[in-house]
Amino acid sequence: MSGTADTFRDHLATADERGRRLWVYPTKPKGPFHRWRVVVAIVLLAILFGAPFVRISGKPLILLDIAHRQFFLFGHVFWPQDLYLFVLGAITLAVFIILFTAAYGRIFCGWMCPQTIFMEMVFRKIEYWIDGDGPRQRELDKQPMSARKFAKRVFKHAIFFGISFLIGNTFLAYFIGTEALFDIVTSPPSEHLVGFSLMLLFSLVFYWVFSWFREQVCTLVCPYGRLQSVLLDQNSIVVAYDHKRGEPRGPISKNPDAPQYGDCIDCYACVRCCPTGIDIRNGTQLECVNCTACIDACDHIMEKVHRPKGLIRYASEDSIVTGNKPRFTPRMKLYTGVLVILLAVSITLLALRSAVEATVLRTTGSMYEELADGTIRNVYTVKVTNKTGDDLPLELRLLSSQGTLKLLGPPLEVPPQGQDESVFSIQIPKVDLLSPNSLVEIGLFTGDRELTRVKTSFAGPMPGMGK
Repeated sequence: MSGTADTFRDHLATADERGRRLWVYPTKPKGPFHRWRVVVAIVLLAILFGAPFVRISGKPLILLDIAHRQFFLFGHVFWPQDLYLFVLGAITLAVFIILFTAAYGRIFCGWMCPQTIFMEMVFRKIEYWIDGDGPRQRELDKQPMSARKFAKRVFKHAIFFGISFLIGNTFLAYFIGTEALFDIVTSPPSEHLVGFSLMLLFSLVFYWVFSWFREQVCTLVCPYGRLQSVLLDQNSIVVAYDHKRGEPRGPISKNPDAPQYGDCIDCYACVRCCPTGIDIRNGTQLECVNCTACIDACDHIMEKVHRPKGLIRYASEDSIVTGNKPRFTPRMKLYTGVLVILLAVSITLLALRSAVEATVLRTTGSMYEELADGTIRNVYTVKVTNKTGDDLPLELRLLSSQGTLKLLGPPLEVPPQGQDESVFSIQIPKVDLLSPNSLVEIGLFTGDRELTRVKTSFAGPMPGMGK
């Protein structure tokens, strides 16, 4: 490798010795990998912008309604009572990321991350269209301000803010729903000051990120890149430079007496196209997002100089050094086993999720009451969540004790994907109470079908008191 291999880890490629920002002007990428990335980006962008507007049986495909504590995923509503499913899902996702990174490096960043897709496939494309390729952008920045340069800047940043505004609106739709968003957009800002402020804030944040902060999100902010040093090993498949084949670097010479060099002609095509400004020939670096732009650029040069492609390719360090094919290591097998178990548990719990959730609590501040007929009465509040798409007329029945249950509040008529609550009492003969805090079980029925059971405590006097 070149001499820079000894010092490249001591500093960021996008900062000078004084810590000042070095702007990156990547050359416009082209090639087979880039074309596939464009296809993937189009699909993911269609999903991102379309998901809030898709309905399944009248319910949103995705809606994270934090204000009303309702979370719609693929037409199913989840409530705070389903928090355990989200926790398990988060753990499963974390294990998947660990497995995926251990096996394939930072491929998610280059192919599926919204930051990369918006930056490289939307904003950067517009920049190439208006300002030209990387070298032309550099020249334009160095030129003094002129009418032509000013017009380009205004035009570009107006488009940037317009797209950011669209992204901000879409992002907001995931949290408040498309109906509320449409109401905010079509009404005067004074009528929806909070919603309008949030919309504007999101838009300004996205505009700032994609017009100025850019690759710094990946190199300075995103924790995923930092995890590479922990998760990657010699068998992880990453975008890698074949140093055994490429070194030493040098120009092509037809003179048989000239020094013989490796396949790398030191043209810097891979460096000029890198959106994070690194030299992939120095080895795996946390700034590398596996975008494959350097693979396409290097393959194009190899074609021109009539040498085999793949000097930069998807490979593991072990496969480059030994020449062996990448292998599925014991660590990857362990992660895969844990992931399969977590997926199985998640799917099972999701399938067994009750259609009705009920919470029964003794009415706040109430004590047990001893009636004239020798029975003890406790008063309860019941809150029922209906997770189905049907109206549910519910009936409460006492299952575990010799007593009676009487509804004191309105009948429970729980709307689809909604909640209802009421008040009821339980009366149990004093002689049947064996402790001052007994456990009773209540069933929720719709017709003759039992939907769920709830256990709660029943307070009473100490056995033997009052005899």
